[in-house]
Amino acid sequence: MNRIKNVGVLTSGGDSPGMNAAIRAVVRTGIYSGLEIFGIRRGYQGMIEGDIIKMETTDVSNIIQRGGTILKTARSKEFMTDEGMQKAYEQLCKHNIEALVLIGGDGTFRGAVKFFDRFTIPAIGIPGTIDKDLTGTDFTIGFDTAVNTAVEAIDKIRDTAEAHDRLFVIEVMGRDAGYIALNSGIACGAEDILIPEQITEIEEMLCKIDCDERRKKTVHIIVVAEGDDYGGAKEVKAAIVNRFPFKDVRTCVLGHIQRGGSPSYADRVLASRLGYSAVSGLLEGYTQVMAGIVHNDVVFTPFEQLIKRQIPVNKDMLEMIRVLAV
Repeated sequence: MNRIKNVGVLTSGGDSPGMNAAIRAVVRTGIYSGLEIFGIRRGYQGMIEGDIIKMETTDVSNIIQRGGTILKTARSKEFMTDEGMQKAYEQLCKHNIEALVLIGGDGTFRGAVKFFDRFTIPAIGIPGTIDKDLTGTDFTIGFDTAVNTAVEAIDKIRDTAEAHDRLFVIEVMGRDAGYIALNSGIACGAEDILIPEQITEIEEMLCKIDCDERRKKTVHIIVVAEGDDYGGAKEVKAAIVNRFPFKDVRTCVLGHIQRGGSPSYADRVLASRLGYSAVSGLLEGYTQVMAGIVHNDVVFTPFEQLIKRQIPVNKDMLEMIRVLAV
């Protein structure tokens, strides 16, 4: 590969705390390495529309602690069309952008695979998603912060549940992956955790509630991922109320509160390492791969492998939930 000189960086899909730290690392590592860095605003849609700006080190000052993304983000249906990809490529050529750093999740890398099948441009991805649903890395940027946000909220809900002897069904994000639900539920001592990766046996859950009622355990916290096969908090509550009409059952959907807020130290460090490694990887000749951290070492995984594999849930953790909820 000839020495690249101009690199574009974008954030795509759902935002996650720590994206700004990753942008900062890409910009400053690139400039330190003698590159010109261009920020592409609003993800692939901004690429299509030519919403591209040159970035300097001062543009990323005082952003490492901020949630969201200074480059904005979007989901672009147009990019998945031949016409949209052609427009995006023409804009990259217009701005002399020779390589890309893509910060996002599964959808971002799916789009990348299709784009790079048509156009040969070096690119490296950085896993920015609160769902932690990508192979090739032990953690994704934003996951730690999102879980800590959920834990703080659930702890507060347990306080009021204790005061009123209530059962709370708390819905957290996780359309296809239940890692936020699994980890926040364990950390908060939830009585049950419902996730997309396993079939929800609603009757088993109801029997557990009945057993707890008989032994005077009056407070229950059930954490459910939004993508659970039985449904979200509303559906789970309906099943409980139907069986226990006397029970005071409440729901709480945490929603987008999990995406916002200042990133945790872990997400800042992870984002900084991956941003630095992405630029270094491009200069070393890596392309069409995602930079990740496995066993505390940087690894590069081809985009194709990322979108074809699912991460199995640790069965020991699932068994532990049943044991500790006794």
